[in-house]
Amino acid sequence: MASDADRDPRHHTQKMQKAFQQIQDHLREDITKVDEPQLKAMFETSAEVLGGLIKAFRDYERKNEAAWR
Repeated sequence: MASDADRDPRHHTQKMQKAFQQIQDHLREDITKVDEPQLKAMFETSAEVLGGLIKAFRDYERKNEAAWR
């Protein structure tokens, strides 16, 4: 049976935001470790996409966007 925390959407959105943030941080750290420009660009693009997902999840929590109201 699911706990109260498991039923709370914020519990899940916050877990996902944390996971996305960790991956975003890792990608940005690795940009400094590789020399290939294409890989650096792919890591930066991926980090930006994750930033967009973090914002979307935050907006959902806060009901900032019309789509989430």
